Amino acid sequence: MSGDRYIISDQNAIHFLTFTIVGWIDVFSRKEYKLEIVNSLNYCIKEKGLTVYAWCIMSNHVHLITKAKNDYRLSDIIRDFKKFTAKKIIKMIETEPESRKEWMLNQFKYAGRNLNRIKKYKFWKDDNHAIELESHMIDGRLNYIHQNPINAMIVEEPEHYLFSSARDYAGIKGMVKVELIS
Repeated sequence: MSGDRYIISDQNAIHFLTFTIVGWIDVFSRKEYKLEIVNSLNYCIKEKGLTVYAWCIMSNHVHLITKAKNDYRLSDIIRDFKKFTAKKIIKMIETEPESRKEWMLNQFKYAGRNLNRIKKYKFWKDDNHAIELESHMIDGRLNYIHQNPINAMIVEEPEHYLFSSARDYAGIKGMVKVELIS
């Protein structure tokens, strides 16, 4: 991704990723938009060779611990995921009841105004903050992801947050098909 200081050099290694909405806009305060992220992650798992070990959707960003299976490239999966979800969620904002519609669309338009590759709206920031994880780093990042909703005072226990893999790690079936790290 252009503008990303964190380069994915090993396309099949485990990475910690963060996808952030431009301007840190709280798009994911609506469950419908979060469900679109869930559906898209599950599609990428089933059809695009993505393995997800951990995930969490916050109000304006998404965290993942993930990798691409052999014969797939993580950069390609990320590109397709972000492109699809941006178009889909912007369409939802345009067509479904949304009290912040005009303001959000103006923010997305403003964010893409000087970029030739953007036709109308820029939804995601370019960088993915991709950090290749060595085995000794995984537990720390896993804990960080699952503590996000607690630190934001959304829930008291990680597994109480529906839009996170903390549920899977607590033995409760979550919304995204994850592979647990043991």
